[in-house]
Amino acid sequence: MTLTSQDFTRLNPITGEVASTARAMQAADIPAIAAAAAAAQPAWDALGPNARRAVLMQAAEALVARKDDFIAAMMAEIGATAGWAGFNHMLGASMIREAAALTTQITGEVIPSDKPGCLAMALKEPVGVILGIAPWNAPIILGVRAIAVPLACGNAVILKASEQCPRTHALIIESFAAAGFPEGLVQVVTNAPEDAAEVVGALIDAPEVKRINFTGSTGVGRIIARRAADNLKPCLLELGGKAPFIVCADADLDEAVKAAAFGAYFNQGQICMSTERIIVVDAVAEEFAAKFATKVKTLAAGDPREGKTPLGAVVDAKTVAHCLALVGDAVAKGAELLVSGDTTQNVIMPAHLVDKVTTHMKLFRDESFGPVVGIIRARDEDHAIELANDTNYGLSAALFTRDTAKGLRLAKRVKSGICHINGPTVHDEAQMPFGGVGESGYGRFGGRQGIDSFTETRWITVETQSGHYPI
Repeated sequence: MTLTSQDFTRLNPITGEVASTARAMQAADIPAIAAAAAAAQPAWDALGPNARRAVLMQAAEALVARKDDFIAAMMAEIGATAGWAGFNHMLGASMIREAAALTTQITGEVIPSDKPGCLAMALKEPVGVILGIAPWNAPIILGVRAIAVPLACGNAVILKASEQCPRTHALIIESFAAAGFPEGLVQVVTNAPEDAAEVVGALIDAPEVKRINFTGSTGVGRIIARRAADNLKPCLLELGGKAPFIVCADADLDEAVKAAAFGAYFNQGQICMSTERIIVVDAVAEEFAAKFATKVKTLAAGDPREGKTPLGAVVDAKTVAHCLALVGDAVAKGAELLVSGDTTQNVIMPAHLVDKVTTHMKLFRDESFGPVVGIIRARDEDHAIELANDTNYGLSAALFTRDTAKGLRLAKRVKSGICHINGPTVHDEAQMPFGGVGESGYGRFGGRQGIDSFTETRWITVETQSGHYPI
């Protein structure tokens, strides 16, 4: 296919050197890409479930074989640590294998009919071409998630790569291509940042594209949802978060400290599930704050290429400025900065911990998406739930208590798509239903829930007796 495009470059956020070069596709390129995907889809759909499973398993092995390339690409393009890149690679392969296992689980049902002799069925069928738009922060996990289950369901897919990690996302498509999918069935679109709006608009508008899944910010999600609505195309949106982490009076504080540190600072807090608000009941707030501050002070930040520190770089200088602005606003309004550090090292930002955050501070409401977390004091557990729900977001949540029954009761009151009792807010498995409520989006990735997101349900009947009609 001849494309009218030029290359664009992604710079390493730490060194400023060229990390990757990719094709800067234009809106004019999209019709041919969408047409090729639609042309390839019927043959893929016609394959039996075990044939599709075999190809997907080969894709998993092809992705595994490129481990070193993936890790190098993630480290260069987004400043990831080797550990985070390796975790991405491992879970990405797991997601492909889980998708492969779903090919024989795309089942329908027979529904009792009031009409004598009528066999009524609900069948799951592929929708055609699905557009997946993936972000940069967990690029292998979220890039694979955008396409693997749609493929298992018999669809063709187009992956719209992030402008911040085009090489990492292209490696996913290269892995799938190596597995032997029909030509045109699995494609990647890369574009320069300044062309993103036009390219994504053209992809959504393409008549061959029937559904869209998007993972990213709530602001961009709104734009995509509006454009899709104009085309009457369903969306699956996994958007921002402001995950609460509730510590009850009877919590195991040592376990809570470990989980909160992981949830708040893993991958420098650049995860949609990252712990953003630690809500602690007054009775244990002072003790927890002291223990947590001690833990956070051990989380040194350093050059991820050296691999000597638990925290590495954030994706760009704008993230540092945004996080520092949230901290500054909170401190100016009476909060206490318990842990900080040198923020002059470009994108290598140390962990920040702010205590006594209140609801009128920006740090309580605005997603930081960086290594910053606030502690909020709650009068009691009812107040803690009230504070946890005082947000427009609703993706992940966590709460710590030694009383499991109470934990289940409290979890039911938290308004979120995901809630973990005595575990961190950051937790992902390929087979789990993943998604949020409110401004965190709608729809679910993962497991059998994902099948519903990427298939159409059809009602089909077979008449087995002679008909009797009123006219």
